[in-house]
Amino acid sequence: MAEFNQELDASGLNCPLPILRAKKSLSAMGAGEVLHIISTDPGSVKDFEAFAKQTGNELLESREDSGKFHFLMKKS
Repeated sequence: MAEFNQELDASGLNCPLPILRAKKSLSAMGAGEVLHIISTDPGSVKDFEAFAKQTGNELLESREDSGKFHFLMKKS
């Protein structure tokens, strides 16, 4: 896994909460910084892909590991 500046554990939260929390975290971060998001909601895979397209933030990584979904998002 690549390096990241901040981690957000959204485990147990359902859509749209992981996205809303990520949006809030990203807004406090500087351009080029990377947020690692952990989610247990399978719907978050498509949500974060759409979120990246809509916001211009870059989704560097999206993977599943033991029922948890990990995303690396780089602030634009």
